[in-house]
Amino acid sequence: MVSKTDDIPASVPNCNPADPADGAQDGKGAGKAPLKESCGCGHSADTAMVNGDRAHEHTEETDSKQDGNGEADGGEESNEQEVIVIQDTGFTVKIQAPGTEPFDLQVSPQEMVQEIHQVLMDREDTCHRTCFSLQLDGNVLDNFAELKSIEGLQEGSVLKVVEEPYTVREARIHVRHIRDLLKSLDPSDAYNGVDCNSLSFLSIFTDGDLGETGKRKKKGSEMEQIDCTPPEHILPGSKERPLVPLQPQNKDWKPMQCLKVLTMSGWNPPPGNRKMHGDLMYLYIVTVEERHVSVTASTRGFYLNQSTTYTFNPKPANPSFLSHSLVELLSQISPAFKKNFTALQKKRVQRHPFERIATPFQVYSWTAPQVDHAMDCVRAEDAYTSRLGYEEHIPGQTRDWNEELQTTRELPRKNLPERLLRERAIFKVHSDFAAAATRGAMAVIDGNVMAINPGEETRMQMFIWNNIFFSLGFDVRDHYRELGGDAAAHAAPTNDLNGVRAYSGVDVEGLYTLGTVVVDYRGYRVTAQSIIPGILEREQEQSVIYGSIDFGKTVVSHGKYLELLEKTSRPLKIQRHSVLNEKNDTVELCSSVECKGIIGNDGRHYILDLLRTFPPDLNFLPVDGVELSPECQRLGFPRQHRHRLACLRQELIEAFVEHRYLLFMKMAALQLMQHKANRDSIKTDTPAITETSETLAESKADTTQTDTAQTNATDSSKATDISTDSTSQTDNASTAASQTGTDNEENSSKPTTNGPVDPTATQNGECKGPLEDPKSREVVLNACKAVGSISDTAFDIRFNPDIFSPGVRFPEESADDIQKQKQLLKDAAAFLVSCQVPTLVKDCLDHSALPMDGASLTEALHQRGINVRYLGTVLEFMEKTPAKAQLEHIYRIGITELITRCAKHIFKTYLQGVELSALSAAVSHFLNCFLSSFPDAVAHLPPDELVSRRKNRKRRNRVPGGGDNTAWASLTPSELWKNIASEAQSYYHFTLQCESVDQVVEKFGLQKITLLREISVKTGIQILIKEYNFDSRHKPAFTEEDILNIFPVVKHVNPKATDAFHFFQSGQAKVQQGFLKEGCELINEALNLFNNVYGAMHVEICSCLRLLARLNYILGDHPEALSNQQKAVLMSERVLGIEHPNTIQEYMHLALYCFANNQLSTALKLLYRARYLMLLICGEDHPEMALLDSNIGLVLHGVMEYDLSLRFLENALTINTKYHGPRSLKVALSHHLVARVYESKAEFRSALQHEKEGYTIYKNQMGEAHEKTKESSEYLKYLTQQAVALQRTMNEIYKNGSNASIMPLKFTAPSMATILDQLNIINGIIFIPLSPKDLENLKAEVQRRQQLQELGKSEEPAEDRSLELEDKIPID
Repeated sequence: MVSKTDDIPASVPNCNPADPADGAQDGKGAGKAPLKESCGCGHSADTAMVNGDRAHEHTEETDSKQDGNGEADGGEESNEQEVIVIQDTGFTVKIQAPGTEPFDLQVSPQEMVQEIHQVLMDREDTCHRTCFSLQLDGNVLDNFAELKSIEGLQEGSVLKVVEEPYTVREARIHVRHIRDLLKSLDPSDAYNGVDCNSLSFLSIFTDGDLGETGKRKKKGSEMEQIDCTPPEHILPGSKERPLVPLQPQNKDWKPMQCLKVLTMSGWNPPPGNRKMHGDLMYLYIVTVEERHVSVTASTRGFYLNQSTTYTFNPKPANPSFLSHSLVELLSQISPAFKKNFTALQKKRVQRHPFERIATPFQVYSWTAPQVDHAMDCVRAEDAYTSRLGYEEHIPGQTRDWNEELQTTRELPRKNLPERLLRERAIFKVHSDFAAAATRGAMAVIDGNVMAINPGEETRMQMFIWNNIFFSLGFDVRDHYRELGGDAAAHAAPTNDLNGVRAYSGVDVEGLYTLGTVVVDYRGYRVTAQSIIPGILEREQEQSVIYGSIDFGKTVVSHGKYLELLEKTSRPLKIQRHSVLNEKNDTVELCSSVECKGIIGNDGRHYILDLLRTFPPDLNFLPVDGVELSPECQRLGFPRQHRHRLACLRQELIEAFVEHRYLLFMKMAALQLMQHKANRDSIKTDTPAITETSETLAESKADTTQTDTAQTNATDSSKATDISTDSTSQTDNASTAASQTGTDNEENSSKPTTNGPVDPTATQNGECKGPLEDPKSREVVLNACKAVGSISDTAFDIRFNPDIFSPGVRFPEESADDIQKQKQLLKDAAAFLVSCQVPTLVKDCLDHSALPMDGASLTEALHQRGINVRYLGTVLEFMEKTPAKAQLEHIYRIGITELITRCAKHIFKTYLQGVELSALSAAVSHFLNCFLSSFPDAVAHLPPDELVSRRKNRKRRNRVPGGGDNTAWASLTPSELWKNIASEAQSYYHFTLQCESVDQVVEKFGLQKITLLREISVKTGIQILIKEYNFDSRHKPAFTEEDILNIFPVVKHVNPKATDAFHFFQSGQAKVQQGFLKEGCELINEALNLFNNVYGAMHVEICSCLRLLARLNYILGDHPEALSNQQKAVLMSERVLGIEHPNTIQEYMHLALYCFANNQLSTALKLLYRARYLMLLICGEDHPEMALLDSNIGLVLHGVMEYDLSLRFLENALTINTKYHGPRSLKVALSHHLVARVYESKAEFRSALQHEKEGYTIYKNQMGEAHEKTKESSEYLKYLTQQAVALQRTMNEIYKNGSNASIMPLKFTAPSMATILDQLNIINGIIFIPLSPKDLENLKAEVQRRQQLQELGKSEEPAEDRSLELEDKIPID
């Protein structure tokens, strides 16, 4: 439970909970930033803490004024009571099922009866029942009732499981469930990417569940049995990069066969006379013993009948073995079934639940083994019946997606339980919609859906399937002709999706967006949207009542839309503006002109076509007569881009506004201070002004502090609320008069949507702040002008998204305004290249950004608001950086990303011309041209009889993916690489002087296996897992048999769990302040809420578990840490992928906790796995590899494998020296670790040499007096003594021969405790001995610092302070 609520700021300023409208957070969720800057502002833990604490001194004020959005967090106080509601105490009921002993089941009052059903269908002893009811005292319970609403249900009640008669639907569900149980250990669904199954391999490395084995293992004797030698390819310096170990074979997956065949019989459906005997359907079964039987499913259960394959005789056989469950029937007729089914269920239940639960969105694997294709009735039935899109739980009708998506948005959200219900519903519908849209898009491209306009040519066709509307990403009807044709039509859907994401993040009541999913499949881009009710019955011209359907030639507006969009204008920074329509009338808009408003037949206000929600990017939009700033021109901007839809990212807009805000604060504060000084010298009675001058001094101190903190705006969602800022003072004092109440309320909660309203604003209102006199107003006015604010009395920056749109004209009177807006856009474009790109490079240099593969690099760019089209610019910037050797890893990842993206662009058009029967041949040919050293890759055309001969007879009615040309076969490697180089030049403006894959590999030090992974993941290719010989000059690397599948690549909105996220962030803030226990409780609370909204599997739950495990570990609860981290690893594998950078880090953390729990061999296996994955995705030369190798080296040192240990530690030393510079403390630590291993080997000379290096670094960096330097010098003395002693002994032996009196030498085998200490240090974990007294002292210290800070008297220089704090605080 949350304790000490008063301590928790509802949201810490500067570490504000992510603005819900936040795109950056989409990919990997919140927990991605390293802990020490978890608020994403990049300041040291210290500043975060100071602001955090200041916020809660004023909680009273913040409570009353939350954002008027209905999303108010009403301070944490109210949250606390609400949380209690959710955690109503559970109770125990007894379940009595036929044929089993009664057992107890823990339930909670919130659960539905349905959920008990699910539990019973999963339990080992009751899993074979599906058709039953639960009865309490003879009354049947309603499936959808909540347990708390059932009369008489209490602790100890007995629920009876009563078998019910079957219906056709129930019989089908039963057969399906039995088939699922039979397949429960079979990974083929995960390989095939269906039903949200995905792979996990952790259990192979931990030999089952970590928890129990930990208790069983003998502690002492474990040393002897460990075989520590890793396979060759994992050792430092190995050049081979095998692919097969990526998916180790799991012995559990060798399926135990229970049945040979279970299918629907050919005699279905039962004829009328048999229906009247209760026959529902017939099954055909072949047992393992080769017995062929025909089974009737009847209302009473299942029994054998007398039919055979060719004669129909539905009479019961003798004996008929009538059983209510199919499992009971089969157990009677097949001993092998009985034995294997029982064993299978035992195994199934032993697996960790996280290995079995479905993920919210499908994860695809880019490699798979050759899976046997077994006969499967249910799969066959699903594929060929009309069940396309009929979801089980709504019998007999397709789902009305639009209605479901919009109704969930309308759910109430006044308090926490309501918000949780609402967010849970939104999330569930979204993930269902994404899955349905993906299936539909694939069906469309595969040609299985009839177009709604079949007469038109294929590119122009549109489709409706399962109440979802599908359109292809081509420029139909020259709609985008002026914007770049097909290239624009391809970019528009993703822009539109970003718009949908932004608007649904702001979540304004009454404004609706469409469910939108963008699917790339087989070279086509498909947009799937939910359908506005009534839109298909009328022409678009009639239904659009706001915006423009022809890019601004005709424009209309509508009062209600303006009112709704006005509410989004502050969070999205969109300026309300006027444009001229075709009659030269002025029309007012609060969005871009393309944004259309349509009122559906359901009376809801929809907005669609949000492709220009964010302002244009002038660096990629050459406009006649527009001069960009000199810093842009120096870098060669503006550049010609493929299309004219290039816009800035939301993260950039946020960072830019933030940057301007700090500027504004500085200017205003500085001028006010001077003004105040002048005034003070005139006035003698100062007491009257003390209060305001304090606030100002404070605000000044604040700005400088936040300035240092926030210059690198790492995250779009960073709050722009700086506590006690002069802006809000100005806001409240001067705008109150001029603006309406609602406006003022919005204004005072500065640019972020939720965040505390500044307390000083109210104080100032009462004490007539400095704005009363005209001089101060003038100061604010000047500052506003200087930063380009749209208001003269307060800081407020917004953009007009229509500037530079080709067809849009503005009225004369707004000419000044337009000029200002143009300048603002130029400034934003300049800010991107002159501020954000250098920030990114700086973050890479100081390792606060550590991308390992293309996806994490892209994410790092996006978090800082840099679009991927700037990749070339970023790479060039790195080349010019003096420290470019320390950026080699990032540069290499960047080049890999650039090359694979260019290849993806080419592959897209290449695939569009391939017919289905030649798909695998075409893909393997492309990969050969791309990666194989074989110079003349030849394509294998499918045999003639398969290629259709009727060329061009009837062009129009063909499916989109049905090209029948064989032009693809003529591609050659040299031609492909020429195209890649020219694509790099034209799209990224980057010069790749390479004519073949081998030149690229040679020049940039890339790995072919990494290139293969990146291109496969980007294009959805799945290849056979085996060793490929890329470098053979005699035969191509890939054959068509190696291409197993092609998957869709799906983009969609990720709905957020806002309350849970606030808890998570407050928890992180607490941990940063050293209040670990409270932090732990908050994180636990967040975990509950996340589970409540997302279900059990989600990226954000993963980061929650990781942090929790770390806290458990620091607080000394090692087993708990192990259990939480195990969940984090499993979840990361399942939700992000088995070789995702996050998964690799989770493996490393888990290894540390295993070591702490004395499971040494497991720890090593996990570290070896992490190293293998890392070699695969980015190679050996990466700073993170140094950490990994230090870990491995230390564990090996602990098990006395000294030579092996040295190989890893010396590699770590080399890498650390390269990336952190020879004088870094990391390097000193590396030297020390190496020295200790040499000491254990009694090679004292080498040990001394390394320790001296370390000592020198400590002395130069920290000074003689620092304890690290002292420790090092002590150790040097000790080593010298040992060396001297050894030398004496040797001399003695030389002198006196064998009868020398030898002093016994101390050879120290390292103790586990010392190894663990070193492991903790290198992993950034520093323990605080947490006696209550220490905690008190720490809190006192924190408060003392805070007061110092507030008085502006921080004597200690900032650097020392952050160092000191980080020494005390665990950082991730």
